[in-house]
Amino acid sequence: MRTILFELALTFYFAATIISIIEIFKGGPNINKKESRVLLFIAGIGFVIHTASIIYRYAAAGHLPITSMHEASSFFAWCIVLIFFFLEYRYRVGIMGSFIMPMVFILMLSSSVLPREIRPLSPVLQSYWLGIHTFLAFLGNAAFAVAFGTGIMYLVQEHYLKSKHLGGLFQRLPSIQTLAEINYRLITIGFPLLTLAIITGALWAESVWGTYWRWDPKEVWSLITWFIYALVLHIRLTAGWRGKRAAILSIAGFIVVLFTFFGVNLLLKSIHRFP
Repeated sequence: MRTILFELALTFYFAATIISIIEIFKGGPNINKKESRVLLFIAGIGFVIHTASIIYRYAAAGHLPITSMHEASSFFAWCIVLIFFFLEYRYRVGIMGSFIMPMVFILMLSSSVLPREIRPLSPVLQSYWLGIHTFLAFLGNAAFAVAFGTGIMYLVQEHYLKSKHLGGLFQRLPSIQTLAEINYRLITIGFPLLTLAIITGALWAESVWGTYWRWDPKEVWSLITWFIYALVLHIRLTAGWRGKRAAILSIAGFIVVLFTFFGVNLLLKSIHRFP
């Protein structure tokens, strides 16, 4: 059943991605309002089915399903959609889905080709910290992923303003002020979640190995990510950096998040590697 649910969720996310691409390239604001509603409806169905898939896997595994690359990619995608719908409820920016759903689909597609078997937990992972630490990390990274999407939207909208091309997609994107606000709000959500994830990870490490920090590659790159987003918040508050520079930093930060998530697992030896 969980396999069927996963495949159904992937199918609905694929349909939402196709609609999102059409929405970007097809003209007419009224048409695109209709397409935005269809995108949200289909993505919503996919999210409900995806949630059921994760619940089934949780029941089968007995723990939060994030201990393999298949599970982690799927759960990361789920967290991104969760953050997206939270923002949609708050700001009503349907076209944001056009910049978010392709990312969700790529994560789900990657998850679909990875081994799906449920393996017994190693003794190190048999801890209540597993769910707490990882959920905080995934949710924080999902906020950064959506900030990446809004950063792209900001740069696109600014390009239209500078080129004085004020038709088509420009009319359907939010104002740069709104995009800057959303981007900042996402980072203020993601940063404390990442901070708590690092703290709980350190507490977990101390309970297992007797030390809070081992300079493991994933720990190091998580700390680098933390410093990047701390810099984004600091320069916004002290130097008044907003707009384009903040958008670029949020994009750069998410590239580091992706390396921490995928690159460390593929390229470096780490105790945090997924099987």
